Amino acid sequence: MLQPAYPIKTARLMLRPFTQADLSALHAFQSRPDVTRYLYWEPRTRQETAAVLKDKIARSVLTEPGDYLSLAVELIDTGELIGDLTLWWTSREHASGEIGLVFHPQHHGKGYAAEAATELFRLGFEELGLHRIYGRCDARNVPSASLMEGLGMRREAHLRENELVKGEWTDELVYAMLSSEWKRR
Repeated sequence: MLQPAYPIKTARLMLRPFTQADLSALHAFQSRPDVTRYLYWEPRTRQETAAVLKDKIARSVLTEPGDYLSLAVELIDTGELIGDLTLWWTSREHASGEIGLVFHPQHHGKGYAAEAATELFRLGFEELGLHRIYGRCDARNVPSASLMEGLGMRREAHLRENELVKGEWTDELVYAMLSSEWKRR
């Protein structure tokens, strides 16, 4: 089980559970075609974002495999919501998890995603006791692949046309880090 002590603060960010007050800010990036281009879902309407937010609000604790933690990323200086983090607990037996990150494009290239992801690794490895954390992205999503490499994740696979996403066959990259690699960072 993982029940983080909120809020989680980094040098520039606060990670916290989502609240209903996050609807407009979350919709501001979930509704953008450039944000959803390489994701499984299309740009969301405000109503769709509201439904997703309702689920995110309920995801602040991991109690069993299959659960996921959903965290809002906020700038400490301004209180602005700039991103959405996810840590899935994929297997108790294999002590594994998966990370996911989505940030408003206005905040790309500033190191916020790496700063936030580092906290996801800390939660997964140090608090939940995971052995392996992986991340996946569309092979055309160069910034996501670069982020994972920059975090010290190892590219484990390039799966060719393994999924039909939004009507087209896509390649997928799989990156991972082991707890032993995390400790050596």
